[in-house]
Amino acid sequence: MGTLTTTDDTEIYYKDCGTGQPVVFSHGWPLSADAWDDQLFLVASHGFRAVAHDRRGHGRSSQPWHGNDMDTYADDLAQLMETLDLRDAVLVGHSTGGGEVARYIGRHGSDRVAKAVLLGAVPPLMLKTEANPEGLPIEVFDEIRAGVAADRSQFYKDLSASFYGANRPGSTVSQGVRDAFWLWSMQMGLKGAYDCIKQFSETDFTEDLKRFDVPTLIIHGDDDQIVPIVAAGQKSVTLVKDATLKVYPGAPHGLSAVGKYKEDFNADLLAFLNS
Repeated sequence: MGTLTTTDDTEIYYKDCGTGQPVVFSHGWPLSADAWDDQLFLVASHGFRAVAHDRRGHGRSSQPWHGNDMDTYADDLAQLMETLDLRDAVLVGHSTGGGEVARYIGRHGSDRVAKAVLLGAVPPLMLKTEANPEGLPIEVFDEIRAGVAADRSQFYKDLSASFYGANRPGSTVSQGVRDAFWLWSMQMGLKGAYDCIKQFSETDFTEDLKRFDVPTLIIHGDDDQIVPIVAAGQKSVTLVKDATLKVYPGAPHGLSAVGKYKEDFNADLLAFLNS
């Protein structure tokens, strides 16, 4: 574990464990690096170096009033890569973290990157527009903003149901998984949480995805209630040159923490790392 100070004096917390080819994890909103603990343990136990940071405003990183935008998130990731001198890295991004990975490659290139994994990721664009009719209307994100601003604690407790599919018939999602989601979410500052909603919903990553020039695995659940697959994974695979889309039937947004979906994702992740 450690911290780095960015060029705008923001402190970024990160975890760094194991040795070998680096695998760098970017988490979703409004979580922290802890959301990747299962996978950090997994890859570090199989001969890889596992690295995950708390995005600015999230977790144990600083909560600046400024810089809560996708370009700065990507620049923070670049500074982490440079500070730790990570090369031949595999970038793994979930949800908003998938946007961060896309913007990193779009903005900084792939000199330090060997492969990429996008899991339930927000690219290319979540917002519904004339050119993106499969997206979600702006009112959906306005409701998220209102919920965070009014009573973020209860909002996060409620959000955990759809995030993990606990609102589906026959769900076996534990209360512990949902409680962890609430705990990590409450560690995030309100300003950063509020600002990030615009970033994950309105940022267009189309040109970033076109800059990908490394093998890319795109994984998406077809019952993702947070980032619908029709506007995300199914579109991203057509924009990335060397991409494979793997669809998990019935899987929710937070599939990497849920039962058999977690087992399947862990197996697919290791297979991709070793390919």
